[in-house]
Amino acid sequence: MPMLSMARRALVAAALGIVFAAGTAQAQQPGRIRGEIEKADGAMLLVKTREGAMLNVKVADDARVAALVKATLADIKNDSFIGVAGMPQADGSIQAFSVHIFLPAQRGVVPDRHTPWDARPGSTMTNAYVESMVKEKDGETFTVKYKDGEKKIVVTPQTVIAAVAKGDKSELKPGAHIIIFASQKEPDGSLLAKVMYVGRDVAPAM
Repeated sequence: MPMLSMARRALVAAALGIVFAAGTAQAQQPGRIRGEIEKADGAMLLVKTREGAMLNVKVADDARVAALVKATLADIKNDSFIGVAGMPQADGSIQAFSVHIFLPAQRGVVPDRHTPWDARPGSTMTNAYVESMVKEKDGETFTVKYKDGEKKIVVTPQTVIAAVAKGDKSELKPGAHIIIFASQKEPDGSLLAKVMYVGRDVAPAM
């Protein structure tokens, strides 16, 4: 295998392991965990979940951490590869509450698809390519296409827009908002976190 190809594969695996875990997290236990770090002591974190529970979380030695950084609609272009968490509407469109822009290296690596999501009851996640963008009176809409179809996405002023960036364990500190995608329960009742997003200057909303 050419060295360039090997390097690219290694980079993708290191920076983007989160995305693969996201696609299988529903089959894992305890599932995705969203919350804020209350305390950090080395690899041990005290996390307050969005439901209000306090969890002891140990960050695995080989944990994969990616960051989310604040972005705007102007960063979304035709042919951008994005992930949209949203609520299906009666007309078949998706009203987005979260849009994240994938890294260029994720194109062709992250599956483009439309699936159920657990951020809110009845929500969905759509990984797809932007086909066209239209400005409207109360926001902006765009059509996205994925392997098995297409969806009209409605962006409102409340939609959180972020971009994926390479992250680091040093960002796991008090006040940071995180989503743990892959974890396992330890014998002492704590969780061992293996894959996660950390909000760098924006709280993950997906």
